[in-house]
Amino acid sequence: MDKKLQQFVTLLHRPTPGAPRRRGSCLRTPWLGRRALVAAVAAAVAGGIAAALWFAWPSLAVWPRHSAQEKPSAPATVSSAAPPPRIETRLPEMAAPRASPVPAQPEAAPPAPIPPAPTAEPAWLRFAVPAAARDGRARVAVIIDDMGLDRVRSARAIALPGPLTLSFLAYARDLPEQTAFAHRSGHELMVHVPMEPAGRMLVADPNQLDVAMSREEVLTRLRWDLSRFNGFVGINNHMGSRFTADALAMRPVLVELKARGLLFVDSRTTPSTAGAEVARELGVPHASRDVFLDYEVSIAAVEQQLAELERLARRNGSAIAIGHPHDQTVEVLQRWLRELPQKGLALVPVSAIVREREVRELARETAGAMR
Repeated sequence: MDKKLQQFVTLLHRPTPGAPRRRGSCLRTPWLGRRALVAAVAAAVAGGIAAALWFAWPSLAVWPRHSAQEKPSAPATVSSAAPPPRIETRLPEMAAPRASPVPAQPEAAPPAPIPPAPTAEPAWLRFAVPAAARDGRARVAVIIDDMGLDRVRSARAIALPGPLTLSFLAYARDLPEQTAFAHRSGHELMVHVPMEPAGRMLVADPNQLDVAMSREEVLTRLRWDLSRFNGFVGINNHMGSRFTADALAMRPVLVELKARGLLFVDSRTTPSTAGAEVARELGVPHASRDVFLDYEVSIAAVEQQLAELERLARRNGSAIAIGHPHDQTVEVLQRWLRELPQKGLALVPVSAIVREREVRELARETAGAMR
């Protein structure tokens, strides 16, 4: 471009043959006139290019535009992807470790603040679902664990006649909506807290409490779990055969529950659990699971375990079962719950059995002190 421009200027300087020379011409001012002429030509060329781009712009601008409300979708990450619908049987961890799909990581949220001093009525009584008055019948409570991940199966469990006790995993999605629906349907709520199992797991549950963690880390994770929804009476452990067997690891968990006025149900995933013992020592309302309904996921196995639940309830006055929202478990429970009045049994939320066992234990302690 510079070379052509220079040739053009040189051509302008060349006098026309036969034309007389003019002394005042700008072409004869070798420095000032030549610079002005170059600037004028450059401006004309730039203006032409700008005009061409102005008229061609609509056909060139073909890439997508997005407003602030309509951003292009980004690839899903582990922390934001919805967990795949799944319901896994939680077995006592004496069995061989099993692989499980990677669940979604918990959503980012600050730890819940340290709770204030409990009011006159603790949370486990304030949020308890009312139970029928004692009428001489043995009482049974049915806890359904692993709620919230599989929305379809969780909804089927919520549709069962209550009052059941539904324990929701804290890393499930839409917990305020799911738990509010469960509460409106007449069920009692708990938080299902992942704890470290004895067997090696290929993938640990999100926010799992581990024995090797510091007290501060355990409390940070527990408080995150307890911040996910409202209206629950307490917690029970998800897995946790190693964690619940360690009294030192369980102590800060149960101290936190006591400060919040919550109860603890020991799922008893190991015979060597220290959960109930530490809860008793600290004065935390507690109870322990009596029967697993779906250790084996089949209709025949669930029916057999429900028969064992009936036997224990009639012998001891009450019994607690834990199951999961498997299709087979829900199908059997639909029939069994309808038949309870004819069986001479009363279905109650787990808080009612905890209260009953607390009264019974206090009576035993009082009688022992008077001897």
